[in-house]
Amino acid sequence: MKALNVAWKDIQIFLRDRGAVINLFLLPIVFILVLSTAMQGFMGGDGDRLITLPVVNDDADGKAAQALIDALNQAGGIEVKLYDQAQAQALLEDSEIERVLTIPTDFTADIAANRPVTLRLVSHPDASETTTESVLRVVNGAARGMSLQNQLIASFEQMGDMLGTSPSEFQVFTTERIVAQAQSQFERSRTAPLVTVEQTRPENLGERVTEPNAVQQNVPGYTIIFVFVTAQATAFSIYREKKEGSFRRLLAAPMSKAALLAGKMIPNFITGLIQIVVIFAVSIFILPMVGLDRLTPGDDLLALVLVSLLLVLCSTGLGILIAAIARTEGQIGGLGTLALWTMGAVGGCLFPPFLLGGLLDIVGKVVPHYWAIQAYQDLIVRGRGLADVTTEMLVLLAFSGVFFVIGLWRFEFD
Repeated sequence: MKALNVAWKDIQIFLRDRGAVINLFLLPIVFILVLSTAMQGFMGGDGDRLITLPVVNDDADGKAAQALIDALNQAGGIEVKLYDQAQAQALLEDSEIERVLTIPTDFTADIAANRPVTLRLVSHPDASETTTESVLRVVNGAARGMSLQNQLIASFEQMGDMLGTSPSEFQVFTTERIVAQAQSQFERSRTAPLVTVEQTRPENLGERVTEPNAVQQNVPGYTIIFVFVTAQATAFSIYREKKEGSFRRLLAAPMSKAALLAGKMIPNFITGLIQIVVIFAVSIFILPMVGLDRLTPGDDLLALVLVSLLLVLCSTGLGILIAAIARTEGQIGGLGTLALWTMGAVGGCLFPPFLLGGLLDIVGKVVPHYWAIQAYQDLIVRGRGLADVTTEMLVLLAFSGVFFVIGLWRFEFD
């Protein structure tokens, strides 16, 4: 009870410090929003998301234009969204859309007359080159399919005209019948193709490593980093109490040193847990409202909770360690910065793993951040369970034990 009284006092002091509240709750959300938006282009989003292709159809009543739009929608990976020319131009200039495809006015007439037609795909300078290349391939594929179909029909019509000059006993098929039969076969090739591809995922093959998207990288990454910021807050709290003399008055109170130290650790633990809940809640419910991917917590919520508890425990232990070895406010700030940025960068919390290459697996394992983000991404990104993150949890527990043991050994109550 005495430890809880000390903890409640520290929590009240913390809540009155608006700067600390902003740093621990608002700042990580801002980082996640800004960096996830910036990184979404090259890290991708949900694997099943269709690429929206804005289309201006100046041949609105043309059958060939509609056939092209249908072919684009059926090609896979593309979802056509129609705009008028002025609307599309304005959205493109405001970077609201990244590209627009224009179907010219005489598209159907030129196709029927077997005249060359040019489709115009305009891309914003900031548009993803990879996505634009994918769109271009789909459009080219659909356009070439239409071209081949029209060229074959034109050839059949020429053959029918040639047969028309032959004696009646050789005129077995009329031009109309040949063309109708060809068009029937083209339609059948789309609805019931002769060759199809079936995708399977055998259970006995090795599991493919799934890389996180921007949200899946930044949410757990910055959650880990800012949970460790509370370690610095704990160390500052103890340092200020020693400097102001209130820590000595607490030592004179009728409580054990263990209870006093527990009271200084509990606020860090509670604050860290609240941080995780707030950040994850925002990532699940708010991020989709601003156009980012929704964070899915994975299939094993119990494992997610246990990893989060161990993360906060590790941060609390680090806070006691910093308070034990730092002698000045500057040293606390320096050690806190080391835990915040350096260990976060080395551990793979600040940057996607592929940017660090093999360095992450070599150096990153010496910091708890590495093991925490590996556990989070195994649960969130790869859909694994408690049994799959046992190693990471044990390592986090070991780091917590080392931090606590060294911190309590070196801690000076004077």
